[in-house]
Amino acid sequence: MTQTSTVRRMRKSPAERRDEIAAAARRIALEDGLDAVTLRAVAARVGVAPGLVAHHADGMDVLVAEAFGAVVAEELRAVRAAMRATDAATARLGILLDTVLGDEPSAVTLVWVQGWALATRNEELAVRVRAEMDAWQRALAAEIERGRERGEFGAVDADAIAWHLLAIIDGLGAQGLVRWRADPSRTDLTRRALAALLGVPADALRA
Repeated sequence: MTQTSTVRRMRKSPAERRDEIAAAARRIALEDGLDAVTLRAVAARVGVAPGLVAHHADGMDVLVAEAFGAVVAEELRAVRAAMRATDAATARLGILLDTVLGDEPSAVTLVWVQGWALATRNEELAVRVRAEMDAWQRALAAEIERGRERGEFGAVDADAIAWHLLAIIDGLGAQGLVRWRADPSRTDLTRRALAALLGVPADALRA
């Protein structure tokens, strides 16, 4: 078999190459931040020329938006899976707080913060950021509504509390990136605030 035919046989299909490029963009976003997802960085990660990435991607704005969406959507899936360990709505919310806040900011927090900033100049990213924020708000509201239906919470406004909780998580997560005010615990601050909104003791919101 000639060398030319071997190269031709091993050549990846356009779909395989797009998947490879998308995976590389996600890895870069998690490891180095969303602003590190550039044409040259993705090409270097894949091991191809920048022109090949440009040929297969629908533009860098789209690639960055898709990398953002994939990373934060996976975080939500992981959190929801962890919450299924119990039926109690209070405990499920406790798991959520422990998972998304924790002791150290996660790599996803930086992706979120950079996503908000970069979206001011990237409409494709802005659309995806809004969609993922809506997805998080709906998930939080559903958990709160579930607790209301189970009698764990009173007559609360699930939608409003979900937005309030999301704002607290986002704000404290962003502050954690620069290690601002390490004490008291960001998780405990959020637990106390959410407990007041729900009308339950703070200790009830523990995993």
